[in-house]
Amino acid sequence: MNKYTGIIDTHAHYDDTSYNEDRVSLLSSMPENGIEAVVNVGATVKGAYQSIELAKKYEHFFAAVGVHPDEVHILTEEEIEIFAASTAYEKVVAIGEIGLDYHNMGSDKETQHKWFKRQLKLSIAVKLPVIIHSRDAEKDTEDIIREYSDRLYGCLMHCYSYSAESALALKKLGCKFGIGGVITFKNGKKLKEAVDALELEDIMLETDAPYLSPEPYRGKRNSSLYIPYIAEAIADIKKVTPQEVIDITNANAKKFFPRLTDWEV
Repeated sequence: MNKYTGIIDTHAHYDDTSYNEDRVSLLSSMPENGIEAVVNVGATVKGAYQSIELAKKYEHFFAAVGVHPDEVHILTEEEIEIFAASTAYEKVVAIGEIGLDYHNMGSDKETQHKWFKRQLKLSIAVKLPVIIHSRDAEKDTEDIIREYSDRLYGCLMHCYSYSAESALALKKLGCKFGIGGVITFKNGKKLKEAVDALELEDIMLETDAPYLSPEPYRGKRNSSLYIPYIAEAIADIKKVTPQEVIDITNANAKKFFPRLTDWEV
């Protein structure tokens, strides 16, 4: 059992096939291991629907619906309308993950921009925060967020990977920052500098499970059970205890995702 309590994992993908063999036992074990809540985040249309099903099955699970930039070339307006309707379910807490990815380029830039903006508009219409994926697309992401920032109901930069300077610029636009396993990596200097520049009130914990496992599990399948390693790395930077990191980020998550509080997590 984890020695910490009140952990909220704000970004995971337990719909991934890598959990097919032990999904039930793993997810059921989380509350007894200090995991208070998990936001399972849609990356594909199918993943969004599966996230809702997980939220219906597990009391401590919540869902975000949206499509990753690599997958938006097959997104349709009909599916946007289905997502909109799905937000009537009180355990759908955000629109995400949405954004830009110029590294993989699974969809061309024009298509990515179109559907990023469309999903931002969806979030505004349904009055939910957004979870943003951005890779090798720093300027365009910031420019688009700036265009919509005064209307958004919250903006969480998932798996933040840019500089401290960029973090402070995004903070001025109202963004919060998801910090995961990379903070434990020896080559994670840039992220450590960003965390040092930010306040704990700007940060939330995440795994991106099954990806980006923290040390000492780097390269293996990730799990919310490994979040203590992330909290400990942040605590070392901020000169507080790991439980303080967990407590503050717990409060941050409940403020950012009001439906977590509504559900009395």
